[in-house]
Parts: sequence; structure tokens; C-alpha cells
Amino acid sequence: MALTEADVKKALTKVKFPGLSRDIVSFGFVRSVTVSDGDVSVEIVMTTANAGAGEIVEREARRVLSGLPGVREVKLDCRVHTPQAAPSVQAPRDLLPGVRTKIAVASGKGGVGKSTVAANLALALRRMGSAVGLLDADIYGPSQQLMMGCTDKPMLSAEEKILPVDGHGVKVMSLGFLMDADTPVIWRGPMVMKALQQFIEDVDWGTLDYLIVDLPPGTGDAQLTMTQQVPLDGAVIVTTPQDVALIDARKGLAMFRKVNVPVLGVIENMSAFVCPHCGKTSEIFKHGGGRRTAEQLGVPFLGEIPIDPAIVAGGDAGTPIVVSHPKSAAAQAFVAVAAEIARQLTGR
Repeated sequence: MALTEADVKKALTKVKFPGLSRDIVSFGFVRSVTVSDGDVSVEIVMTTANAGAGEIVEREARRVLSGLPGVREVKLDCRVHTPQAAPSVQAPRDLLPGVRTKIAVASGKGGVGKSTVAANLALALRRMGSAVGLLDADIYGPSQQLMMGCTDKPMLSAEEKILPVDGHGVKVMSLGFLMDADTPVIWRGPMVMKALQQFIEDVDWGTLDYLIVDLPPGTGDAQLTMTQQVPLDGAVIVTTPQDVALIDARKGLAMFRKVNVPVLGVIENMSAFVCPHCGKTSEIFKHGGGRRTAEQLGVPFLGEIPIDPAIVAGGDAGTPIVVSHPKSAAAQAFVAVAAEIARQLTGR
């Protein structure tokens, strides 16, 4: 059978965007395909801050297409635009002019306590005297409205901008404010990207020293949207000590490097449990894996957060441990991590 345009596009779905799990066809990067007597011509146009993405995608696309039956010659026109230079971008370059520093909190997999870490880091920075916002970008599992004890609904300003809700002195915005708690978010990639874009453009964050962005676990649409729309000043990777979590943490770290977002370091959550009665330390999920991973990958190790039942109780009650038990070892660990992040970003 003769090779068709559909055959070519199907083959190109095997080419993933560098660092992410999604292919270049579903992203809409493949603009045109022409097939004539075994000669294949493909136009690929990408908008990304990753300067090396074009070379990687072109090499992979050529390899995939050259292996198709009946292909004689492959001609690729692969072009890369930076987000600022892309002709389709109409928004101003700085979408958050009042926010001085934007920090993403990410994890390679779910269940490592990423949202708990994000909430407590935001509160620790607030405790240090900074003006802080918390953007819950975990579209499929929004939880910050519960963790931060926010019972009010967002209001609109006179300029018809969404006003974040106050949570212990931190400005909080989450999809959880806008949806019923029992309603699942069943959205494809473009809807996720549109929702995040609205959280960036249509929310009146005001003047902030820090905006903490709680990303969903893994690598995908939300991460790509944030790195394209917002110039992140850094990313923090949250992991637990066991090997399965560390494997995924490495993937998350590699993703941020590929999209040119500085990795501020690794946090080992659920590091160890100290019995409040006898003082004995139990390494429930092993210990030290986060530090070893940071050393192997050449990034800072930001610290260890111990296992403390009060962390869970505080999150469920809407009073994170930095607020409910500020003198506890876990709260002090969060404050120490926040201080190190601030030191890296400000030099103080």
C-alpha cells in the first residue's frame, strides 16, 4: 500500500517532546505533511524555551520516518520559537508583574506529600515576613483550599479579576474553590492548559515576594504550560526516601533542566519518624535517598522533613503544622528549607 499522510502522522506520535510524555502531534507542533512517491516533507513548528528541543525532535522524527516502508527521502523543516518571540502570543511578556519570585513545587510521582510541602513552605516564607501567594496548579487533585483552611469563595475585583482567598496570611487560588468536592476533573490537555492560563492571567495576585506553584505530579501539560507562560525562578523537587520515588524524582528534575528552569534542590519528605514517647527513630520509608539523589545529580539538598502525625492532622484541619505547631521539629524543618530557598534566590 502507498504511504499516506495519515501514516506519517501516526508515526510521528512516537516522537515525544523532550522531557515530557506527550507527543509532538497531540501538541499541534506538526503543521503540514506532504507525501509524494516515497518523498516525505514535514513542517514542525514548536514554541518552547528549551533551545535544544528542535535538534532532539528533528533527529527523532527523521529516525522514525526513515524506518517507514516505502520512504525514499525525508525532508524536515523544524523551527523553534521562544515563548516571547512566538507570533501567536498576544499577551504581555510579564503576566505577573507584581510577583517578584515564582517557585514551582513538583514531584515525579504522587503520594510523596508534595502539596503538604508546598503549603508549609508558603507559610514558612510568610512567617519570615514575605508576601506570599499559593497557586494550586494540581488541576486533577486540587487540595490547597482544604489544607490552607479557606472556607470563603473567590470574589471578583472592580476590574473583574479573581481575588485569591486568604489562608493564614497567604493568598490562595485553587480549582477546588470553583468545583464541587465530589466532581472529578475529566479534562484533556487543552482544557488543563486553558485553566492554568486563566489562573495566571485572570487572578489579581497583587504584589508578592513569592508565588508558590503546586504542580501536579509527573511530567505533562501543566508543567509545560507553566514553563511556557510564566518565567519560573526555580523548581523544588519533593521525594520520599524509597527507590521507586527517587526514580521518578530524577525524571522530574531532568524535565525542568530540559525546559531551562533552575532546580533549587531536592526535599526528602517523610524522612524518619521519631517516637514522642521513647525518642527512638524509625526509618519507615528508608532514609537518606533524597540526599544521595541530589548529590548524584549535582543539585542542592534542601533538607529532610520528618514523619509527624501532626502534619497530617494539620492538613486535614486546614491548619498546616507551621501554623498549628510552629515549634515542632517538622515545622522547624520547613522553616529551614524555606530559608535556604530564600538564600539561594536572594543571596541573603
